[in-house]
Amino acid sequence: MRNKMPIFVKQHVKKILLALVCMITGFVVAQNDTVNYEYGFSSVVSSGKYAPFLFHSSSFGSVSHLPVSGGLFASVYKPFQSDKKAFDYSFKVSSLLRSDNQNTEIYFHEIYADSRLWFLHLTIGIKEESFGNQDTELSGGGLLFSNNARPLPRITAGIREFTAIPFTFGLIQIKGGLSQGWFTDHVYIDNLLLHHKFAYVRVGGKLPVHVEYGLEHACQWGGTVQSTGQTLGGWKDYFRIFLGKSGTTDVPLSEQINALGNHIISQNAKVDFRIKDYQFAAYWQNISEDGPINFIWSTLNLPDGLWGFSVKNDKLPVFQSFLYEYLCTSDQTGPFHDEDGIIYGGADNYFVNGVELNSWNHWGKTIGTPYITSPVFNTSDLLYTENNRVSVHHFGLKGSYSDTNYKMLLSVSRNYGTYTTPYKPYKPQTSFLMEVNHRFKNFYNIECGLSLGIDVGTLYGNSTGCMFTLKKSGLLFSY
Repeated sequence: MRNKMPIFVKQHVKKILLALVCMITGFVVAQNDTVNYEYGFSSVVSSGKYAPFLFHSSSFGSVSHLPVSGGLFASVYKPFQSDKKAFDYSFKVSSLLRSDNQNTEIYFHEIYADSRLWFLHLTIGIKEESFGNQDTELSGGGLLFSNNARPLPRITAGIREFTAIPFTFGLIQIKGGLSQGWFTDHVYIDNLLLHHKFAYVRVGGKLPVHVEYGLEHACQWGGTVQSTGQTLGGWKDYFRIFLGKSGTTDVPLSEQINALGNHIISQNAKVDFRIKDYQFAAYWQNISEDGPINFIWSTLNLPDGLWGFSVKNDKLPVFQSFLYEYLCTSDQTGPFHDEDGIIYGGADNYFVNGVELNSWNHWGKTIGTPYITSPVFNTSDLLYTENNRVSVHHFGLKGSYSDTNYKMLLSVSRNYGTYTTPYKPYKPQTSFLMEVNHRFKNFYNIECGLSLGIDVGTLYGNSTGCMFTLKKSGLLFSY
């Protein structure tokens, strides 16, 4: 992969910085706002070919997958102050110097401005964001979007938090949004774009039981293929992308027959309920990459999906949260697609696309669940997905005592490759993480973190490693 400043940053960083300046200076009339800082470093040392999987699979690409790495980071940010404000804004500028066995680079890991007017949000820039209904603290990662890959520059507008529909007495709530993003790695396609929209409804209000359902639609589209110079659509095709329609005659034939772009649909359902001091949640996610996207249920693939269950309590901070997830992507509606000239379906080949060659990856890391193996682990130089048929059991536990927090994760997976290039036999992999963080409130508010990671298996090999993090945070100024 070429090591150069992303084209998007070169072309648009001035616009982003201008937006930040306007956001900061245009609303200084707000009261009791704070601007904070954070800086520090991290280092990883491990014994195997790769660093332990759970060190980097939820780091938004900030931690290298290689066995020895380090990073320096510094951030200035303003958080949202209160949900009671009619208008509020936040921003963050975060730079990262990351070095490993192969490469040293410095870049803006996050640079964004975020505004809120009542229930409406507008976000511009590069921001770590989580989508889907999975647990945000202990999950192995959402099926369509996870915390595995480097965040994309985006413009996102919508209702980001559940908001009650008028005249429903708070029983029915909705959220949703529309996002436009830009891929910055430029591996096989220049100026590749991201379309993403989501819509959720939740029923329950002040009742102890809530039920929610949502749809997420993502599409890679546009850009120019480097090897041929062929374009894959432009802004004139936006509404075709929005509706999942086929392309016109100026795009490849397959894009004229099928939907223009690489479309992925995710269905998400969740039930949560409270019993005294305990909060329970059960959630499900499913994806589809085959068939017309306007027929949601016709493309449902029930054998595959992510199922999760979590328990949280208010009285036992030492055992604050527990989570179990099961992920299966091995079915993919069967091994066949076209046979004897008849379309039977199947061979969905998750996160792989023959036209959008980058497929569902960014800077070599899978955008969706990290258990579909990222291209950085490929044995060849080609950046495509070699393993997308997996079954995973994932466990998480977290708690705290005084100023010390801990987290334990365990993932046990079977990896079958793809239908076209299967692993025979399958490759097992077990990954373990123990993380402890302590904040020294009386010593400059320094936070120290130590993690132990262990990998055992044939997918990533055996590896034992330690990760050390030291950071300092505090108030820069208030106004």
